[in-house]
Amino acid sequence: MTTAPPQPLSTGRLVAAVVALALGGFAIGTTEFVTMGLLPDIAEGVGIDIPTAGHVISLYALGVVIGAPVIAALGTRLPRRGLLLALMVAFIVGNAFTALAPGYGSLLVARLLAGLPHGAYFGVASLVAASLVPPHLRGRAVSSVMLGLAFANLGGVPAATWLGQEFGWRSAYWAVVVIAGLTIAAVTAVVPGAPGNREATVRSELGALRRPQVLLTLVVGVVGFGGMFAVYSYVAPLVTDVTGMSRGSIPWVLFAFGAGGVVGTALGGRLADLALFRSLVGTMVTTGVLLALVPLAARTPVTIVALVFSVGAAASALVVCLQMRLMEVAGEAQMLGAALNHSALNAANALGAWLGGLVIAAGLGYTAPGMVGAGLAALGLVALTASAMLRRRDLRAAAARRAGAEAEPVQVSVA
Repeated sequence: MTTAPPQPLSTGRLVAAVVALALGGFAIGTTEFVTMGLLPDIAEGVGIDIPTAGHVISLYALGVVIGAPVIAALGTRLPRRGLLLALMVAFIVGNAFTALAPGYGSLLVARLLAGLPHGAYFGVASLVAASLVPPHLRGRAVSSVMLGLAFANLGGVPAATWLGQEFGWRSAYWAVVVIAGLTIAAVTAVVPGAPGNREATVRSELGALRRPQVLLTLVVGVVGFGGMFAVYSYVAPLVTDVTGMSRGSIPWVLFAFGAGGVVGTALGGRLADLALFRSLVGTMVTTGVLLALVPLAARTPVTIVALVFSVGAAASALVVCLQMRLMEVAGEAQMLGAALNHSALNAANALGAWLGGLVIAAGLGYTAPGMVGAGLAALGLVALTASAMLRRRDLRAAAARRAGAEAEPVQVSVA
């Protein structure tokens, strides 16, 4: 697959294009995570309890899970910039419906629709960003697009949470609509056009799903990363009901998570370049240990903020490593691989929010999701172990084939 641009871009145009792509990630990250900060407000607004409101998070995640592989496979032949713009238009429609939803049922449908373009956008944007730079800089380019998601948690989510608390939760989603509109304008203005992959087919793209390493990496994302969402989905009631912080402090706790995310995203790209698989293992272990500390850290405001920052850093580094791993093992289906990462992470979102809600509804308290998260991280390590064993087996088989070819006697024909 040829991904090089027709002509090299100037430094200024290149930076502007990557920023425009990251702006879309900022909008997507804001709508995904602001729901968690506004969960009590949404529950009150549509007349449901908090565990039931967690299903709103799960439906958005389900939209990502469904949309990422389907749109990436169907859209692989389309011009990249046009596909990005179409995805942002669909994203605007889903968030506008969210802001207008009159009740719980319509809100669930609206969040499902808003989630459909999420993973595909990141898949296309990652591919476009990688095509704008030389091969040795592609990891940094993809990481830069992912920084839009990290900066959403740093600034967009706390600001939108404050906006939703002050002017009603619906206003947060109208703000997302505005950001998405700015993304359309920016992508149109500075991102160069690029053709789709005319040789690709839906069958060839989805063929990546038959690769064992792709499937194992998806399991790592779904199960291992689900632990973070088990805790983060209920961070608002955790800090108010357990730590005893005020409702107005929730945006600052979310800001700490976002700051950790920026640090972790930047660090994750470098870790992946140094040793991708070992970095996957290390970030997974670190995330699991941190989640297990939730019951202890929730005792004081200082420790809970420090923990939320650390979880944000570790989990964001893990996301970047998962993204690079999937693009590596997906072969020619790179756009699908990049999109599937977000499909897996949002399956993790749904799984984590659901399991976290179960233990809370069972009366175990708002710290119980921390132990659920640690357990899910441990299961992610099991999948990584299986992936490592499979890789070693494949390497041994390849070495044996090479040795056999070298040892094969040369047949000499005598006339």
